[in-house]
Amino acid sequence: MSKDGILLASGGLDSTTMAYWLLEEKIDFVPLFVNYGQHCAETEFKTLKEVLPKSHVDKIEVVDIQSVYKNSASKFIKPADLWEDQISADDLYIPYRNVLLLTIGATFAQTLGLSNVYSAFINSNHAKEIDCSNEFFEKMESMLTDYGSVKINMPFRYYSKYDVAKLGVKLGASIGSTFSCQASPLIPCGACPNCVDRLEALKLLQIET
Repeated sequence: MSKDGILLASGGLDSTTMAYWLLEEKIDFVPLFVNYGQHCAETEFKTLKEVLPKSHVDKIEVVDIQSVYKNSASKFIKPADLWEDQISADDLYIPYRNVLLLTIGATFAQTLGLSNVYSAFINSNHAKEIDCSNEFFEKMESMLTDYGSVKINMPFRYYSKYDVAKLGVKLGASIGSTFSCQASPLIPCGACPNCVDRLEALKLLQIET
């Protein structure tokens, strides 16, 4: 059975590394960018086209569902004033985001006749989403396989951000140019959970070299 499939791609460190990993494994993929109303969608998409392997830039597909969170108070949807607002991880919470992304990926894969979805979700110490646990992913994986014949693949599920960054460097991914800030739509804030994980990983890599 073919391992080719959909890659949920955002221009972030994890999905960018996975794109290069898939090439290394000789697995072809369609990069799927989902605009669910995140304030940084434009920056993410621009970054994605810059950091994705050149061979797959023209294969990018986009799904626009931004109205689904139009009433959300999450600072991931409506950007905070970084000079005035005190932001906590709870302020960035988006309900059922991972359920949504995986379901869209699986649905899109089926429309293309593909049987695999690749997601770069990792084991983050800062994750607050209820749908970001290994138990959830296992149940979601089982459900989508049983009821839709699409397999959810998360090769980095037990990796740390450092593990992914180290792999990205080894594979030649442009991890230093990636973008994954939750609080700012344009420039990484350096303080949100995504930025903290990313900066810590890059710092460790710098110490090693």
